[in-house]
Amino acid sequence: MLIIQGILVSDDLLEEQFICNLEACKGACCWEGEFGAPLEINELNILKEIFDQIKPYLSKEGLAVIEKEGLFTYYKENKEYGTPLINHGPCVYMIYDEDGIAKCGIEKAFLEGATNFKKPISCHLYPIRVKENKEQGFEALNYDRWDICSAACTLGKKHQMPVYKFVKEAIIRKYGQEFYDELDAAAGFIKEK
Repeated sequence: MLIIQGILVSDDLLEEQFICNLEACKGACCWEGEFGAPLEINELNILKEIFDQIKPYLSKEGLAVIEKEGLFTYYKENKEYGTPLINHGPCVYMIYDEDGIAKCGIEKAFLEGATNFKKPISCHLYPIRVKENKEQGFEALNYDRWDICSAACTLGKKHQMPVYKFVKEAIIRKYGQEFYDELDAAAGFIKEK
């Protein structure tokens, strides 16, 4: 375990290898699981602000659930907000591309210039999950192992891509360049030893 700027970082982020392999999994993380993608409190307002911009990019099924349940859901079991699900399955923001691969409608809107919000940070950081313990005052970055990502692990090993490097852009987005540089330097130091 490392501590970078007061944040606990699991060794797995340096040791495990990962590159998303959408050709193999078809974006299964967007429809598998019991809960929607975790949302940070500030993202709740962002979703409200950008909804009109992202609405044209969402599926009819997703829009129907949003109309009924709202833009986000509070998951009591996890004690956090997350994206709502369509019939306990896909995220309401999930869409399919022309190859049948699940993608994020929010991200598609971003890529086409309709919004400046890329997607929820939990999705951008995946397979890293952020665990916060406000009572004890710490935040930890952990590697989330999931069997649906086995092809991503295989591809990561082939290219020797550590998890933290795969999600470099997302780490910088959330914690800043300085944090990433310190993490990268620590990883380099550990590797040399």
